[in-house]
Amino acid sequence: MFLDQVRTEPTLSIATGLRRFLAKDPLESDLSRRRFRMRAGSSRTAFTNAERSYVFGFNAVMSREVDKIEDIPAEQRPLGYEGAAAACTVLDLLTLTRGRRLHELLAGPAQHHRHAAYLGAGRAYALLWLRPVRGARRAHPLLRWLAVDGFGFQWSMTRADRMVGERTMPDLLTRAHCAVFDQGLGRLLWYHDCASPDDVAARVGGYPPGRRADLWSGVGFAATYTGGAESDELWWLAEHAGADGFRAHLAQGCAFAVAARLRSGTLPDHTSQAVPILAGADPEEAASWTDKALIALGHEAHTHEDFLHWQSRTRRSWTRRHRH
Repeated sequence: MFLDQVRTEPTLSIATGLRRFLAKDPLESDLSRRRFRMRAGSSRTAFTNAERSYVFGFNAVMSREVDKIEDIPAEQRPLGYEGAAAACTVLDLLTLTRGRRLHELLAGPAQHHRHAAYLGAGRAYALLWLRPVRGARRAHPLLRWLAVDGFGFQWSMTRADRMVGERTMPDLLTRAHCAVFDQGLGRLLWYHDCASPDDVAARVGGYPPGRRADLWSGVGFAATYTGGAESDELWWLAEHAGADGFRAHLAQGCAFAVAARLRSGTLPDHTSQAVPILAGADPEEAASWTDKALIALGHEAHTHEDFLHWQSRTRRSWTRRHRH
């Protein structure tokens, strides 16, 4: 199991100076310490592995051993680069280097894990209590909005009592950020209720109707990207999303997740299992919806509205696919 591999191999050197102060305790990957509902079985393993990979990648940057991320299992590698991007962004923000480290990571070892890297960059802003901005120099014009998603995930993880229990929205956000923030919150809800379709659906249903579409999109992304549910549970999840009126949003989140996984080069079994159920198509077709939508937007697309249009066009592909 990867849980054991991270403890023994690969190993990281101890960071020095400021980096040693910023390095994370590996125990942070145990989400039960945050009072998340961690049921025994594959779901708990999936979430613990994901966060353990994130922490490993974060600490690999702090110990200047990013290359060791390549030594972890292939399906966990994107999560490792998510952590690496978070660490690079933290260092960039603290040392005022205008995104230099993040850019070098994106141009080098993380070039096939750009979705994960931008999510990680957003987590860094949340760690430092900073408003997510447009991103580093030469950032991807649309993928950079994933940083707001990552911000929503991390902000909600560390403030679950307020974000999940009280369903508040942080004052740091502009109105334009809120929809993408809720997609990150939706991913967090999948973790928080440990991939239980009934509990996740009940949790989403507690939010105002205007927020639930984006929450379902985030749930679809997490269920596909990270996994944690069996086939029958995924069918129930799709039923719940449909009953709430947001079946297309669940499918769109799934399509974005499989597109990210395919670009990373490895399609985990849990992703291959989720896509036919949540998107009703094979992985390559679902991923193609996002590519076609991006092409339709043109080369000048870069705004928050363009990012949301990218998603809405993807949903239209799903709707056309299932019209009959």
